[in-house]
Amino acid sequence: MSDISSREREEIAEQLLQYIQSVQYGSVTVIIQDGKVIQIEKNEKVRLR
Repeated sequence: MSDISSREREEIAEQLLQYIQSVQYGSVTVIIQDGKVIQIEKNEKVRLR
């Protein structure tokens, strides 16, 4: 992530944190290509009781 500004880095980190905090059951996947975050995926499970 050396080619991006510190502002962009902060935005990515904030978005990633928001995704992590919003998931109750599931996963957050970060896709990295050439050392750069290109995609963040959120996969949420719904528990039926």
